[in-house]
Formats: sequence, structure tokens, C-alpha cells
Amino acid sequence: MHDSRQRVRVINPNSNDIVTRGLDAALDPLRFDNGPEIVCSTLAEGPFGIESQADADSVVLPLRRLIEADNSSDAFVIACFSDPGLHACREDNARPVFGIAECGVLAALARADRFGVIATGQRSIARHIRYLRQMGMMDRFAGERSLDMSVAETASGDKTLELMIALGRRLKDHDGADAVVMGCAGMARHRHALEQALGVPVIDPTQAAVTMAIGTVQLARQ
Repeated sequence: MHDSRQRVRVINPNSNDIVTRGLDAALDPLRFDNGPEIVCSTLAEGPFGIESQADADSVVLPLRRLIEADNSSDAFVIACFSDPGLHACREDNARPVFGIAECGVLAALARADRFGVIATGQRSIARHIRYLRQMGMMDRFAGERSLDMSVAETASGDKTLELMIALGRRLKDHDGADAVVMGCAGMARHRHALEQALGVPVIDPTQAAVTMAIGTVQLARQ
């Protein structure tokens, strides 16, 4: 391992650089003097947006190859709410790999009894629920509602925040969610405004995952 400043590498597994730039900006509050460097990168081989199971499956091996080839990073974050390739990338790898869905849900459970999720599209919901069921989280899952937008639209669309507020209110008032998890890395820029509008904790899962990664690499120095 390298001897210079520690590094957390955040990988956007779709090929949309706008999403990557949004992630990078959302992670600024987690950058501090003498802390790990946070580097965001785009998986060039990925689809423009991960919007189906096939899209998620298509990036598993490219992600694993990218992580295996990176000898400069101390921890990795896969910045897609499907956590594609998470277990494959952890396998035979001594360095920690974090998935934003897993970390986002765990962060929500630390803040509230029941959580809801805002998804990009209807097809995403079935995929997310399969994963939540595998994680054993269904007893504390209030529900999931869809923006019916593409990943690209959530990252750059003018109406995204307005729609997220409307869905967040339904999750809170109708479904009984005490916290809301944003179900796409492309939503990162809206976390603070959404939390202000809803009055409940709103979790950006990439921030949650990077916070866990920072804690892990910082404690490894002791």
C-alpha cells in the first residue's frame, strides 16, 4: 500500500459525468485537513444510467477489474443504489468496499424507526425491494415511491426537487416514514433542501457510505 495521504475512491458505475460531478460536490463537507483524500471517478464502460437489473449486472466485472487495478486507494465506495458488484468486489480484497444502498439504509436506521426510499423509476423499486429483503430490512421499510425519471434527469432536471418533496411528503404522511433515503446517487445535490422541506432526516447514501469509509481508514491508522 502507498505511504502518502490515505484515499477513499468513489466510483460512479454509470458513464454520466454529470452524476459524478454532483457526487463530488456533495462530498465536499467530508473533506478536511489531514483526512483521507476523496476521489470521485466515472466507470467509462458503464451504461449512461443504471436503470435495470441488466444494467446493474453489466458493471460487475468492470468494477471488480477497476478496483483490483487500483493500488493507491485504501477504501472504495460503489455509488449506485443497486450496490452492483458489491460482493464480487469484496471477494479476495483486503481493502473495504462500501455500497451506498447498504450504508444509506443503515444510516437511516440509526436516525429513525422506519425509512422510506425515493426511486428514480418504477423498475428500480422491485430491484431495491429484493435487495432490502436480502438485507432483512422489510420490518422497518415504510415504502418506496418513484419519480418516474431517468438517472440523468434526476441529476440535471429542473423539476427534480419539486417532485422529490412531493414524494417525500407521501412517504412521511401516508407511509409512515421517519426518514427518507434518496435512492439514486444522481439525487445528491438535493439532500439539504429536501430535508429542510420535509422536516425529517434525509439520507444521501453516498455521503453515508463515504462517512463509513473515512471512519474505517482513519481508525486503521491507530
